[in-house]
Amino acid sequence: MSAGPNGGSIPDPSSLREGHHDHLRIPDPRHRRHGQAGRRDAATAAGVEQVVFSTVASANVPDGSPGWGGKPQIEDYLRDHIALPTVLRPVRFMTNYLATVMTWIDGIRDGVHRHIFPPHEPMQVIALEDIAEFAVLAFADPARYAGRTLELAGDQPTPVEAAAAISAATGIPVRYEQLTDAEATALSPEIGGIKKSWEAGRRWHADIEALRVIHPGLRTFTDWLEESGAAALRAHLT
Repeated sequence: MSAGPNGGSIPDPSSLREGHHDHLRIPDPRHRRHGQAGRRDAATAAGVEQVVFSTVASANVPDGSPGWGGKPQIEDYLRDHIALPTVLRPVRFMTNYLATVMTWIDGIRDGVHRHIFPPHEPMQVIALEDIAEFAVLAFADPARYAGRTLELAGDQPTPVEAAAAISAATGIPVRYEQLTDAEATALSPEIGGIKKSWEAGRRWHADIEALRVIHPGLRTFTDWLEESGAAALRAHLT
């Protein structure tokens, strides 16, 4: 039996053994404080041998951020209790540009994309479709991917380059503005902390060229725009 990278909660171990569930659902770490050991142990009790777990890239969250401490615990548990674990750590999603702007961060509002990233430094991004394709690869060849942790990215444009690419692909002028320290902290202390961690050098470090050897169809930001992103952004912004 295998476990898929879905959200939710792990069902009763007996139901898993009866074969009623093809995929286990690993609980969201923000709602896992009570009874998490029983949920995780359900996988072991049911005889699950392979799990592909999608979490977050290592630089996404600074140490001590509330709500995220459980993800490393899940990774450690899988390595200790599951025979064939694979961990996928995607960086920033390309589809984040489609986000509805509620707090003046991410998405595009009035032709402006605002975020914490320095405007002229590389910012790694990944297409959602590629995360799914790496999961398929891991499930299809467990011997090759067992015990591996893959940080996933497909491209690393600067925020200014990404905005220019969106403008060229959609015909809609888009520019980038970096949040100030005060603006980031005003949104939340966590966002302010992430900005400071990023500026201190804590960055995503996916090896894109090595990933492209594994998955030759790995999408660049331009690929995503040409394939679906530009049309989705155009519909979203007009």
